[in-house]
Amino acid sequence: MLLGTWNLENLYRPGGPSGPQDEAAYEAKLAALAAAVTALDPDVLGVQEVGEPEALADLLETVGGTWHAALSAHPDGRGIRVGVISRTPLEVLADTRAYPAGLRPVQADDSGATSDGSGRGFLAVETVTPAGPLRVAVAHLKSKLLSYPGDRFFPRDEGERARYGAYALYRRAAEATALRALADDLLAGDGRERDVAVLGDLNDEVQAATTQILLGPPGSELGTRGFETPDQGDAARLWDVAPLIPAERRYSRINSGRRELIDHVLTSHRLVHRLTSAGTGTDAGTGSPEELRLPSVGLDPAARRNEPGSDHAPVWVRIG
Repeated sequence: MLLGTWNLENLYRPGGPSGPQDEAAYEAKLAALAAAVTALDPDVLGVQEVGEPEALADLLETVGGTWHAALSAHPDGRGIRVGVISRTPLEVLADTRAYPAGLRPVQADDSGATSDGSGRGFLAVETVTPAGPLRVAVAHLKSKLLSYPGDRFFPRDEGERARYGAYALYRRAAEATALRALADDLLAGDGRERDVAVLGDLNDEVQAATTQILLGPPGSELGTRGFETPDQGDAARLWDVAPLIPAERRYSRINSGRRELIDHVLTSHRLVHRLTSAGTGTDAGTGSPEELRLPSVGLDPAARRNEPGSDHAPVWVRIG
């Protein structure tokens, strides 16, 4: 089974403020995305930045075959949301943007306004695979791309940049905490016996504090001596599969010329010991060492409005 996550980059139908400007650009985007999905051939794929449910339906029609889809009913202010597509039927277990009990709203801007929940909903589903039930949570955490009052993407001064960087970090940390609470619900204290995965664009790299929040009890990470030694934390842990990705492919986006792995697959104890390979891109069957062909993106999120495909690469694992 192949399980993965992919940020589709502003999947809207044409004509709106965020989608392609015309039908030709839209068809080119659908064709590029569909070719990638076909090449990857996932059994279950978490998706982010779905702007309209109809656009996802268009994509799946372009891919062809039988698909099941579920989307969060909690998009952000731009209308983008997370979802799951699967070859097997999906049951929605949760669709929430709520912070867990005990976590207070966090400051969001200079006015003192606060954020009392995630900007985009977290979606949790269950599907039955040949290996048994699989529970999946999909998320898209607060971006590191900073925006300022008046729809600006550049600060008035360095003090404003620092403050808004802090506000974004507050929000991303709170969202990671909420996502970890949802993962706890899916694990139900039994990660040794349950197949659970957390998928998504976490908007930060493996060692970032926000990403580390999701792992649960420390220790036993892939690539460490503790991985093969069972302990009491195994029932609650999640393992980031990043160390299994070949080093030359360990990135899912290029930001201002810098490679970064901000899209992640995390798995429960029962799943992590059945992983046979992991990677980025669409060569899941070949393990090609070639570089990913990704555009380098900058500070203007509208710059790629009419470009085909996505500025992210899929991240995937193969499960035996």
